Amino acid sequence: MQLVIAALTERGADPASVAGLRVLPDAVATAAAAAAALGVEVGQIANSLVFDADGAPLLVLTSGAHRVDTAKVAALVGAQRVRRASAEFVYAATGQRIGGVAPVGHPAPLRALVDRALEGYPQVWAAGGIPHAVFPTTFAELVAVTGGEPAEVA
Repeated sequence: MQLVIAALTERGADPASVAGLRVLPDAVATAAAAAAALGVEVGQIANSLVFDADGAPLLVLTSGAHRVDTAKVAALVGAQRVRRASAEFVYAATGQRIGGVAPVGHPAPLRALVDRALEGYPQVWAAGGIPHAVFPTTFAELVAVTGGEPAEVA
């Protein structure tokens, strides 16, 4: 969690995003659980999903209301094959466990796509590096702090 806070600060995130980081009493490993715990729409949850794109990690920040279309994502990034990464692959790429992967705070920056559907919400919530932590942010801030590319991923 401290790596996430440091990365957000270093990458110029709004101090309110950093200060808004919450540690919830229960793990929120799914978008539905996070939305229920926060009292927001499931679409406001920015899922940080790591995919294996021809052997390279690819971070897709998608609205909790969407399911990523891997064929569409493969075409967007010029990969032959994009598939869900194993837990070990995710941990090696991010240093974080599935269910708590944050958009930032990884050992090295990851190529990222940011779901344009998140742009429809004035505030979205992303994982803070552990399954119990979330922080408020915006679509624009996610694009900025990840160096991500806005994309239609569903």
